[in-house]
Amino acid sequence: MPLTPEQRNAIATELRSIVTSLNLSEDQKQRLQGFMTEASERLEECKQHNPYASRENLVKKVAQDRTALRERMVNFLTPDQLTKWDTEMSKVKEFLGQKLAA
Repeated sequence: MPLTPEQRNAIATELRSIVTSLNLSEDQKQRLQGFMTEASERLEECKQHNPYASRENLVKKVAQDRTALRERMVNFLTPDQLTKWDTEMSKVKEFLGQKLAA
């Protein structure tokens, strides 16, 4: 089930808020944006190759990408930023109704 424009806007607003609260350097912002863009492209590719994929399968794909993103972020976020990121991502999961294990 695709997101509505309102849901997409809410998610984008929330991500901007998270990035602002992390007080990222320009390099960190660019790296994060690149990682998020890659994850979005992989999800779209998955949808194109599997047009009848279930919502559950797409949620699993997003969870895999989120896990990979988290692993990459360890290399460039400070420990404090990483803790904030984890806290905010827990809130986002609830916001999206994806009560998945971290």
